[in-house]
Amino acid sequence: MSAVTLAELPVGAEAIVQTMPTGRSGLTRLREMGIVPGTRVRVTRRAPLGEPIEICVRGSHLSMRNHEAAFIAISPAAA
Repeated sequence: MSAVTLAELPVGAEAIVQTMPTGRSGLTRLREMGIVPGTRVRVTRRAPLGEPIEICVRGSHLSMRNHEAAFIAISPAAA
């Protein structure tokens, strides 16, 4: 079974970041903004064509493209 990624999370759903690769400059900035393993994230909306997506993480709203979100493995958040 393949891992679920942040790019697949539906609008309104919450999840916990499980893994995020290192060595990718585009993802380094996201780590600096608080998207690290163990962090709870929620997809708040998607643009009309599906990207970018807006997520809420640690009280901040961030936008990213699906190709960036596809590198972030998640697991469902407990209610």
